[in-house]
This record gives sequence, C-alpha cells and structure tokens, in this order.
Amino acid sequence: MTARPRVAVIGAGVAGLSTLKALRDAGVPAVAFESADTVGGLWVYGAPGSPAYTTLHLNTSKGRTQFADHPMPADWPDYPGHARIASYLADYADRFGLHEDIRLRHTVTRVDRAADDTWTVHATGPDGPVRVDVEAVVVANGHNRVPKLPDGYAGECTADQMHSHDYRGPDQLAGRRVLVVGGGNSAMDIAVDASYAATRALLSLRRGVWVVPKYLLGRPSDTLNGALARRLPWRLRQRISQTMLTATVGPPTRYGLPAPTHGFLQDHPTLSDGLLSRLTHGDIEARPGIARFAGNRVEFTDGRADEVDLVIWCTGYRVAVPFLDPALLGDGADRLPLYLHVFHLDAPGLAFVGLMQSTGAAFPLVEAQARLVAGRLAGTWAPPDPARQAAACRAELRAATARWGQRRPHLRVDFDAYLAELGRELTAGRRRAGVAR
Repeated sequence: MTARPRVAVIGAGVAGLSTLKALRDAGVPAVAFESADTVGGLWVYGAPGSPAYTTLHLNTSKGRTQFADHPMPADWPDYPGHARIASYLADYADRFGLHEDIRLRHTVTRVDRAADDTWTVHATGPDGPVRVDVEAVVVANGHNRVPKLPDGYAGECTADQMHSHDYRGPDQLAGRRVLVVGGGNSAMDIAVDASYAATRALLSLRRGVWVVPKYLLGRPSDTLNGALARRLPWRLRQRISQTMLTATVGPPTRYGLPAPTHGFLQDHPTLSDGLLSRLTHGDIEARPGIARFAGNRVEFTDGRADEVDLVIWCTGYRVAVPFLDPALLGDGADRLPLYLHVFHLDAPGLAFVGLMQSTGAAFPLVEAQARLVAGRLAGTWAPPDPARQAAACRAELRAATARWGQRRPHLRVDFDAYLAELGRELTAGRRRAGVAR
C-alpha cells in the first residue's frame, strides 16, 4: 500500500477546519497551525487578526451557508450573529475530533520547498520555533487580514482614520461626525451603526453597488437566486434578479446612491436590511467619491463638502501569503492561476482552500474544495494532465474577466455554478484515479 502523505494546513478558520475534516475522513494524517488561541478564524470576536465587530451577522442565510455535514440548529435565525457562528465552528471541531490535529498559538513564518517537492513548515509557538517536514501544504489562512488603505487623494486629512478591520462596535462612533467610505457589506453595517451612535453619518461610494435586502418576497434573498441558478445561465438570472430587485426596492439612485455601472451578479452582492431604511429617513447621508481633503473637511466629486471627525475606510484587503516564496506566487496571490481555484499548477503538493471571492457563502465551497484536496492526497481523485489544467485556468480567467472585468477575476466564483462544478469534478477525478463512484 502506498504511504499517504503527511499534510500541513495553515489556518484553523472555516477553510482550515473543513480541510482537516476532509483529510481525516480520507485517512490522511495532517497537522494545522493556527496563530490564535482558538479555532474559528475571523468569526471569533477579539481574536488576533479577526475583523469581527459586535453587530456582525451572516450576510448569507444559514441554509445556504452551513456545512453539508454539520447543519446549523433549526431554531437559529436565518442570519446568525458572529458569536453563534464562532460557536458553530467550535462545535464542528469538537464533533469531528479536529482539536488534536491543531496547534494553537503557532504562527507560520516560512514554508520551504525542497528539490524533491517535499515541504518544510517553520512556525513559532509558545515554546519556541517549530519545524515540520511534510509532503503537502494546504494554505487556508484567509484573505481578510491585511487591510488595503487608499492613496492618491489630494490634500491632507486631519480627522481620525481607521480601517474597518479595526472597527469593533458603535462605541467607537458615539458623538462623532463619521464618514464611511466603501460599498461592501462591512461599509453598510458600519454606516447603519453610525446612524444610531454618531452625531452624523455619511456614506461615500466611488461607484454604485446593488444593495440587496436580506429578505425578498418573504424569503431570504439568496434562496431566490439559488433556485434560479439550478436552472438558468447567469445572464438570464441577472436580468430576472435585477428586474425583481428594482421592482421591490427600486434602483439605488432612488436612495441617493450612485447608479451601478455593472449589472447585478457582476460583483459581490451587498446585503443590508437597515441601509435603505436609514437613507430614506435621512439618518445616513449618501455622498459620491472623495475629491480631496482639507484638514477635517472632505470635498466630494459633486462639489459638496462636509466636516468630519472620523473616516472609516471600508476598502477591502490585500491577499497576503507572506510565508511562501514569492516565486511560487507569480504576479501575486490574488492573480495566481490555480486549477479549480485550488491546485498550484507548478508546485505539486501545494493547494489553497478559500482563496476566492464568492457571490454567495464560503462554507459550502471550502467544504467542497477540501474534499478535492483530500481525495488527491489520498489517491482517490486525480486531476487532468498539466496542459489541460493550464488550459482550464486560462478559459476560466477569460470568462471571469468578461463577467467581472478587472475586479479580481482570478478570485471570482459564482456560488452555485462553482459548487456544481466542484461536484462534477469530484466524480470525474475519481474516474481518472480509477476509483468507482
């Protein structure tokens, strides 16, 4: 019998836990390194590197977010808060006996590749340096850890500034004139918090976004698009969904927001129940992009100007994999071609779980990715030949660029289409490996 490879998993958040579970199911020995003192990653409020804030909730419904083999409790609300999700992940680790494979408070500092395509993982832990030799490495460290701050604005800002990564709750906003910059889910959450806690709440969007209420037609909104996705191509889904959204809540311009230049389903959806209501009540004031700063005065591209005390940059994150040789990352981790968004084309034994941006939830996708990784390392799943993998990456990038433009096309996936693709590929790869279904 061929010896199974030993595997190092970097991270014990959603992606790392699902990977450990899949490897354990496949009988592949593994160890995970987690820098925090508990599992759960970004969902653990107050954990090192976590961007969680007190009002954070799921932006995808629990039925579309939960792991297939670990359903969320039936009595939970459709959109649970961060504390429930953190406990859900801890329960997942408990249920499947994952804790014994996890080294908490261990930060990976370097991963070296040997000439024979084995790997050495270097980490620092409570008792000093640690070195582990393995045959494979799975990078599951997430990509919401290194804030991306804007540059290039004219003038000087003397107001206080912070990135959304450092936001913890409404207490930080009390009694202040707050400007929130960005159009993602965190921006909307923080703007709504500011509308209650701050003396004034402004929201600046450089470009328009589609804001989706968490409920449409009496159901969690992502379940409606999911039902369409099983039957229709995304262009037709786009027309139907955009028509439904416009008919039920109106266009973004109805609320003073800029008109989106992209169609619905051509960027990550922004979900918020509170934003549109607070805009219509005047408790949040919409502004276009920033033109320049003049002390604590902000001038916008439409000529308006406001004085602010605090600017919160909700401008996203940089994808950082600092422990890998830059030569393995090419033009950068966010532009790295990976077969099925998982497997490195030129480095056997190197895989990524969770390095993507989905139109929906992440949990089911990383669960499916992890099954492929485990199958490959157990010998029960085989990829196509290298030329076909590279060709598939090129074709997918062309399609992603046509749909999402230059907004990180290497990372973008359509939740339902990608989940279905991973299911088909699991079956096809088992056939290539000579394993019966």
